Amino acid sequence: MPAPRPYILAETNWKVVKDTPFEVAILPWGATEAHNYHLPYNTDVAQCDYVAAESAKVAWEAGAKVVVLPTIPFGVNTGQLDIKLDINMNPSTQLAVLRDVVQSLSGQGIKKLVVMNGHGGNDFKQMLRELQAQHPDMFLCTMNWFRALDWNKYFDESGDHAGEMETSAMMHIAPDLVLPLSQAGNGHSNKFKLKGLQEGWVWAQREWSKATNDTGVGNPAKASSEKGKAYLTDIAKQIGSFLVDLANADIKDMYER
Repeated sequence: MPAPRPYILAETNWKVVKDTPFEVAILPWGATEAHNYHLPYNTDVAQCDYVAAESAKVAWEAGAKVVVLPTIPFGVNTGQLDIKLDINMNPSTQLAVLRDVVQSLSGQGIKKLVVMNGHGGNDFKQMLRELQAQHPDMFLCTMNWFRALDWNKYFDESGDHAGEMETSAMMHIAPDLVLPLSQAGNGHSNKFKLKGLQEGWVWAQREWSKATNDTGVGNPAKASSEKGKAYLTDIAKQIGSFLVDLANADIKDMYER
């Protein structure tokens, strides 16, 4: 059995925690939903788990005292309510959960929180605006881990759900849970008919069962474990570097002059 990692809260214990001056808490937040025919329902959770842990490892080895909280497995899936076992958590529920986490950390002296988002339907910006006003002694931020680097430099096909990027990532993270690509759908998506929505300057929630044919958006055909490893390694370095900077930062002096 590998040794417990002191930067993963689920693996460590009070003996270690009570003597560790943690500076930054990382809250990974995923979703439970269908990912084409070939990827598991825990894809967003598995990716968040992995990226948070690998990024924290980079930061920890550089001397930053960071800790990864357990991943929240349910995300906003209001556009997928008719897809069996896609589990929805409303934004208002997310805010209630996040408020309790922030309040807990604040009372324990951990004043920096990173909400690491791994699901396109989640959006924590407005929640953090509200919570920041309630906890001015804290620094609250959010990131979409999959936006930390331009994935077009690593993959040939675009797509935002169960396509080449996510399939490659899961081939590296949990290959035993990925079905052969011969069983995957092609990830074709159906666009809105309205021009403003097509051009992106108008937004509306996609009704997933009509916007997709196999619950995927993006063709996974060119995915590979090697691509996933290269991308995730660089992502961990990128995010790990930010975590080091945040751990060392004075939250009372965050702006250049």
